[in-house]
This record gives sequence, C-alpha cells and structure tokens, in this order.
Amino acid sequence: MIYEGTSKLVTREDKPGGRGYAVGFAGLVEFVHLAAPQNRFIEQAVREEVKMFPKQALRELIANALVHQDFSASGASVMIEMYADRVEISNPGLPPIKVERFIDEYRSRNERLADLMRRLGLCEEKGSGVDKVVSAAEEYQPPAPDFRVGELRTTAVLFAHQEFPAMTKADRVRACYQHCCLQYVTAQRMSNQSLRQRFGLSESKAATVSLVIGATKDAGFIKANDSETLSSRYARYLPFWA
Repeated sequence: MIYEGTSKLVTREDKPGGRGYAVGFAGLVEFVHLAAPQNRFIEQAVREEVKMFPKQALRELIANALVHQDFSASGASVMIEMYADRVEISNPGLPPIKVERFIDEYRSRNERLADLMRRLGLCEEKGSGVDKVVSAAEEYQPPAPDFRVGELRTTAVLFAHQEFPAMTKADRVRACYQHCCLQYVTAQRMSNQSLRQRFGLSESKAATVSLVIGATKDAGFIKANDSETLSSRYARYLPFWA
C-alpha cells in the first residue's frame, strides 16, 4: 500500500502480491525501493543510492516479515505500507522474543521456511538481519528503526532522514540503545565519540550526546562498562543484557 502524505486517508496504489517467494522476492524488494520518495538529503546517503530508505534494510525487513509471519492467523497477511515519511512492514503474529533483543537473538517461527529462503539466497545467516537494518540506518543517519508489537501484528518502521535537533527524545534513546547493541555484537563498545559519529555530530556536541546516554541509562537500556574505566570522558557502555 502506498499512501499520499503521512496518513491512510488517501491511497495512491494498492498492489497485492501474486507471485511465490522464490520468484517474486527480488522483484518485490525492487518495487518497494523504487516506490520510495527521493532522499532530500542526498549527501547523507550511500553514494550508490539516493532513495529515502536503504535497500538493504528494506530487503532484510521484508524477508523477516515473510519468515516470521503466523500462518495460523486467519484474514491477515504481510503488509508493506509506505508513507511520505516512513515505511511500515508488518506481519501477523507476535514475536517469540522481546523486541529489545532483536539485534542479538534469533528464533524463527517457521524454521523450514527460513531454511528454504536461506538456501534460495533470499535471506542470510541466522540472526544477522536486524543487525544489517540498524547498520544501514546508521549509515543514512535517520532516526533508528522502530520495532512495535501490537495485539495481533509485529511491525518494523523505517523513517525518512531527520536532523538530530528534530528527533524526539524517544528517537534519540532508541538510536542510542540500538547503536550500543550493534557495537557489542561486533566486539566493540559504545562511547560518546561513537554515538556522536552515529548522529553525525561534532565534538562540540559531546555534552548533548552525554544527555542522550544518560537518558538511555535512566530508561534501563544501557549500562556503563565499569570494568574498563571510571572516567566519564572515556566511558564505554554495554546493553542492559550484556
């Protein structure tokens, strides 16, 4: 579904899927990517792409939605809904793990389907999909992707580029937590400097970034790695579950 503006009031295009996953997946990803608005902040984007949403992130989230959908849910299917400022990719069913652990944990609802899609080259090794989504989002420097659990559906949201001052506190905290997780699973540690780089901020904004780190700690998402240093300037941080 492609909508005009930021609400469901006006539908520009309604395109149901009519092909099997094996032959239709690549075309689906390409269609969604081409349907996305142009990125107005081209200098922030990866050089090969100027679309609003990273193609790699779209590919991984669409594959995840297909693999993790609950086939026992009647009257429901995978949905891709594109707005002027975001794309929402949802699947019927609730996740078997908490959304806070999507980056470091993996459990498939449909293991045989997941195995088949890996063998067909439609998705890759277990547990790497959300890592790639977060990493792609950091390269583009938009708000961090948001993973939401409703009554019957699980939804992943990719946002258009937004400058740091326009981000909400929730956007900043979510980005900080995801950056911390991504650093941890790649055998690194988050610092004030690494988070500034993620937000595209200069060293003069170190105090501002410290406030984001503090808010994320207060929310219980990250903790200081006290085993390395007690200096706040050189502090390193871990996800709450590490």
